[in-house]
Amino acid sequence: MKSMIFIFLISIYSMLGCSNPSESKYDPPSDHTISKDGAMHKSGLNDPETNCVACHGSDLRGGTAGVSCYDCHGKKW
Repeated sequence: MKSMIFIFLISIYSMLGCSNPSESKYDPPSDHTISKDGAMHKSGLNDPETNCVACHGSDLRGGTAGVSCYDCHGKKW
């Protein structure tokens, strides 16, 4: 019985606990040609408060792009 529970827990973990960082959650625009850890970025990514706010919002939490920079970058922003 314990082995069945162990196998069940491992199965659940493998389905929910892992994701492939090279798989993008969205379809970025064609000008997003720089890959950082599997996420595509536009040039100027090192100055997001200037270069990313037009699409990702003034707070970088999604804006019209609907993709938050915090999803990948966490507290860095």
